Formats: sequence, C-alpha cells, structure tokens
Amino acid sequence: MQTFQKINNFSTLQILGDSRRRGILQTLMAAPATLTQLGKQLDMHPAKVRYHLKKLEEAHLVSLTSTNVVRGFVEKYYSATAKAFLANLSLLPHTPNKESVVAMGSHDFALDLLAQTLSKNQTTPEMFALPVGSLDGLMALRQGICQLAGCHLFDPPSGEYNLPYVRHIFPDRNMRLVTLARRRQGLVVTPGNPLQLHKLENLTQEKVRFINRKKGSGTRLWLDQQLREKGIPSEMIQGYDWMVNTHLAVAQAVAEGEADAGIAVMAAARQQEMDFIPLFEERYDLVIPEEHYQNPLLAPALDTLHSGDFRSAVNALSGYDTKDAGQETIVQ
Repeated sequence: MQTFQKINNFSTLQILGDSRRRGILQTLMAAPATLTQLGKQLDMHPAKVRYHLKKLEEAHLVSLTSTNVVRGFVEKYYSATAKAFLANLSLLPHTPNKESVVAMGSHDFALDLLAQTLSKNQTTPEMFALPVGSLDGLMALRQGICQLAGCHLFDPPSGEYNLPYVRHIFPDRNMRLVTLARRRQGLVVTPGNPLQLHKLENLTQEKVRFINRKKGSGTRLWLDQQLREKGIPSEMIQGYDWMVNTHLAVAQAVAEGEADAGIAVMAAARQQEMDFIPLFEERYDLVIPEEHYQNPLLAPALDTLHSGDFRSAVNALSGYDTKDAGQETIVQ
C-alpha cells in the first residue's frame, strides 16, 4: 500500500462526492474487509456495498488484496490503495473567453485588490486569491495546485522574509520572489482600547478573550515565535485555540464583541472601525516558479504591480507601503 495517493482529476473527485463511497474507502484505509463486513460496519446492504466498491475499484482507490475459503464460500478482502489520499484539485468557476490564474497563501488586501483589478478587465486573465495560510500556499504551489503563492514568513535565524522557506520547500526548482507590498500588523482592539492592551504580555490578563489565526499562517508563526522568546505559555491566553483564516475575520470577531483582541493587518482593523496597536512591519511576497513567471498568462499580473494606479490604490489601504513593490529575488 502506498503512503499517500494524489487525487488530481475531476472524475475521481466525483466518485468520492458520495458519502457512502468515502465511508467504504475510509474503512478500508484502516483495515482490509469483505463485502459482508463492510455492510455490517456501515449498515449498508451488501448489494449496495458491491456497487460502490466497484466504482472505487475502477478509480484505483481500492483493490482486491486476498481471498479466503470458508465452508466452501470464497471471502474476498479489499483494501484501500493508499494510507491517505490528497485531493490535489481546485474547482473554479468557468468564465467564457477568460483564462484563470490561481494564487494561494496568506490572506492579503493588496492581493485581493490585484485579483479584483485583473478580473474586472476583460482582456486579462481572471485571478482567484484563495486564503489558506502562507505555508499551505507554498505547499499548494509545490503540488501544482496554483501558479503563485502569497506569503510573509519570517525566519528569525537569518532575519529574512520568505527566502529560507522557499529554498527549503523548492530545493530543486528555480523560483522568483516578487514583493507585493510592506504592511503593518498589530493588535486589533475595540475603540478606546478599554482593556489597555498594548503588548503581547497583556493578552494573558484574565478578562481578555483572544482570537487567533490558523496554524501555518505567517501571522500565527510570528506570534508563536514571539511567545517562545518572551517565555509566555500559550495556555495563559484565553482563546488561543480559536482560529480563523483571514485578517478580516479577526477584526470582525472583535467588532462583533466575540473577542477582545486579535492580531491582524491595520487595513482589517480600519475596515471594521476598530482601534489598532502596531506591533511590527513585514514584507509580503508573491512566490512564483520560474516556468510560471515566464508564462505570458502571468504577465498582466506582474505588469499591474508596476502600475501607478494600482500602487496608489494599495497605498490607500491603511498600513500598506508599495515602495518595494515589484522588486524581485531569483532563487536558483
């Protein structure tokens, strides 16, 4: 049995769209089983099991692995073909006469603006910016799910943003880092900052309800590193395990009274009319494999980065600075 198997075609994804087939597959990933055993475990008639099992066999997700004769009857044992399956596929809307570019990575308002700018123009490809976190964006790029990844990963030993991570994840490929913007991050708090939260140490106060970013996001990695350096156990922060995907979700939780504080970019705080306590400034880069960088499909996005109108629009976002926008680093 393989350790893991990639699912990278739509027909296989369709087969797994049936919850009964997913149940059969997950049961066979745990241990081999016969039709009868599957029927009992899943409370399903053997004829139904046989039908769905055949579909899974045709997709090479399960296979017959052994037989056993008991009282003249042949028992067939089936197993999954892998210990785990990775769905390596993005499902996007079909826009006639427009090609698509997919960017995955950390949530960013400037990247959203870039996607909106391209999508509104009928002569340029449509861009989809999917917020999955910086590390997950790089892994998706490695797996070929997207053409570029947005990240802001700080490496304390080198003092560098993004470059050490790209070298580690793509040791065998030529890559480009293109700076999108610099931006400010800090504590999002309610107007007037009633709890007087000015630094990370204040988050350990008993009354403070915190909202966190998901693991693998650049913001979460920065915060975890800071707490280690300051000797602050995360268990002392109420709500540390409450995680959301975007900066805007953090600001919305504070605005709606569900949390007292969270870490997000300044633009998110201002959009929700919340107060903002700056903590650090960072560089946000677009990570692009060389083969995609040379592809004409990405040319409109790269050209837009150098556009005066686009830079002005990004600079109008609170806490953003485009002085380094378009600067490139080649990683070989």
